[in-house]
Amino acid sequence: MMRILFGVLLFLGWTAHSQVFNPNKIPWDWQTDLSNTQLDLTEVTVVVKKGAFPVLKNPLFIGKEAGLLTFFEKEPVLVVQLSGEARAYPFNMLTVHEIANDRIGSQDILVTYCPLCNSGMVFSRKINHEGREVVLDFQVSGMLRNSDMIMFDEQTETWWQQLTGEAIAGKYEGVSLEILPSMVLSVSDFFKRFPEGKILSQQTGISGRYGRNPYVGYDNQDGNPYAGFISTDKLTNKLPNMERVVNLTVDGQHKVYSFSSLQYKKAHHDNFQGKEVVVFYKSGTVSVLDAHKIAESKDVGTAVIFSPFVEDTKLTFREKNGYFYDKQTKSKWDISGLCLEGAYAGKTLEIVPHGNHLAFAWLAFYPDSEVY
Repeated sequence: MMRILFGVLLFLGWTAHSQVFNPNKIPWDWQTDLSNTQLDLTEVTVVVKKGAFPVLKNPLFIGKEAGLLTFFEKEPVLVVQLSGEARAYPFNMLTVHEIANDRIGSQDILVTYCPLCNSGMVFSRKINHEGREVVLDFQVSGMLRNSDMIMFDEQTETWWQQLTGEAIAGKYEGVSLEILPSMVLSVSDFFKRFPEGKILSQQTGISGRYGRNPYVGYDNQDGNPYAGFISTDKLTNKLPNMERVVNLTVDGQHKVYSFSSLQYKKAHHDNFQGKEVVVFYKSGTVSVLDAHKIAESKDVGTAVIFSPFVEDTKLTFREKNGYFYDKQTKSKWDISGLCLEGAYAGKTLEIVPHGNHLAFAWLAFYPDSEVY
């Protein structure tokens, strides 16, 4: 009986993985339980072999002085602050690694970046499953869905979607990683905000690969994602495919704010599904998907979503010369949500979990998203 059951499961697994698009016939080397999925496996494309990307594990960091000598001021970094410690993960390094398994204080975190979606997301590596807490270690699968990286955990080889943090196939199918607050800043703004902060060290053994963009011209405003990695029926006309957006999710409902709509007024108040937010936009951060040398790339700016409440008082903001001023007290705030001068000096706005993405990628997963 057990042999029959094993044979049935083996057959089901073979039948399932045969649905995955594998144009280069890369050898199949997976222990993932593909019988446990709601996913249409024809949406998955094998691009490179499992583990082809050198992910980071407990990486080294350097301080401000060395950081400003290593990275240029307008370079984008994904910023995480936990347990009183701030760390910056440069996109130019994450383009090479795509994943960093790290630990800040007592928290195990997963820092991810998918260049094809320009999606930088930070998650907790700890999940609760069947009453147990489990800490997972992640790798890059070499597969894409909707042009977005599929990750896998080393413990069970469950597949996880990078942009959403959802387990899509395997033992943990249906589990979602907790999204941790993060923001994209320039190196300059990071060290102004966190002078004691740390930034990734390039002492990884492959430093010669940093600072160069393998996706030259990818994010041209009138461009499109690479053919073959996403079905054309997943592309919408809500926004240009390569428009940058920042997303807001409230009670399972989604809204996106395009950088084009943000870059003029720069401080935008909104109420979505009953949640009050303010979106700050600031120029001075470059693309890592434009010129071959990232230091020569175009300025695309960055956007961060905050709660506008401080001490139960709702503040209303306007922007002037790269800073933000609340109308109630005329206090001066920066792009990171820190009050620099005025009645609220030293206070910080609470980050609302979000991510910066290319529009096509977000809308492929959440086509019903409202557009600001």
